[in-house]
Amino acid sequence: MKTILIIEDDDFVLKAYKIKFEKEKFNVVVALDGNEAVAYLKNEPADLVLLDLMLPEINGFDVLAAIRKNEKWKKVPIIIMSNLGQTSDIKRCQDLGISDYIIKSDIKISEVVEKVKSLI
Repeated sequence: MKTILIIEDDDFVLKAYKIKFEKEKFNVVVALDGNEAVAYLKNEPADLVLLDLMLPEINGFDVLAAIRKNEKWKKVPIIIMSNLGQTSDIKRCQDLGISDYIIKSDIKISEVVEKVKSLI
């Protein structure tokens, strides 16, 4: 069973994604803020990370940088899921080695599931 780490502070969004991925037979681990996400990096890597950028404590950009600095996590696919759609934000994430950048308001959960399946 593949493990997905979802880093998201919006409880509604988090629950919706968790339910959908569990129905698709994924193991889902959640982090509600940047501190939880960074703490999770001490564990074995997930097979894929879904990362929001606007997080309490430590923002998603810093979480992304921490993931990429961790030797065990360097090659884990990361999909950014954010409502920040500015070119500069997307470029900053691409420079840190993301697999995809999704604008949350522009995509259905089922489409995210298909993207995840194509990456792992």
